[in-house]
Amino acid sequence: MVSKLQLAASVLALPLAASAGSLQLFTEYTPPDIMREGERIYGISPDKVKEIMSRAGISYTIEIMAWRRAYEMALRTPDSCVFSTSRTPEREALFKWIGPLREVDWTFYGLAKPPFRLATLEDARSLRIGGYSGDVRAQFLLDRGFKVDAAPDNFSNPRKLIGGRIDLWATSHQLANGVLAQEGLAGKIVPLLTFHTSRAYLACNKAVSDSVVAAMSAAMADMIKDGTSAAIDRKYANWRPAPPASRPGETRPAR
Repeated sequence: MVSKLQLAASVLALPLAASAGSLQLFTEYTPPDIMREGERIYGISPDKVKEIMSRAGISYTIEIMAWRRAYEMALRTPDSCVFSTSRTPEREALFKWIGPLREVDWTFYGLAKPPFRLATLEDARSLRIGGYSGDVRAQFLLDRGFKVDAAPDNFSNPRKLIGGRIDLWATSHQLANGVLAQEGLAGKIVPLLTFHTSRAYLACNKAVSDSVVAAMSAAMADMIKDGTSAAIDRKYANWRPAPPASRPGETRPAR
């Protein structure tokens, strides 16, 4: 009987410890992972983060902004987190990590009949690559000496490809497929090479207490175990963007 009571107490302690404070959550507009319609913020990662907070008993606010600003705000603001953040060796010691929320492919998209051979990452070294400011893919390539044209957001790159201003677009299948369908460019711009994969997390400021991080991590583990995380992934598996006029809540980092 004592062991059962001790177990129950340890389970209850996580949300109780977490409820003591409130977290500021910073993120960006990057459909279908993170979207906004009016005051409603939703998508793969927001849906999972909201469920984490609910299960852990944590109050929170979510604010959408340019990715670079969201990332820097989480670095310097106590009791804050940023998502969805790729967990890399360079970032490991900067945050406390909860997740993973999802897996992310790093894929080069290009014209359907490119005038170059692209079989390995090294084949892209002489090419002009479109990315966006603060994105982990763009930074990965810049750090390795690739030619990256970093735009303020990730949405102008398809037209830059069509216009011949870049040779490749470094993005993910999920984002690219929706944007290309919306712009009428599916089939004209296609995936050429997936050069890396990573896992995206909720990354919290180092000042966030260990008890809060433990509560959120336990909630995420339960969501994976009971199928909630997978159900959210399936919900957005066939996402396609609405016409531009139907997206009044969109706040791209270019603005």
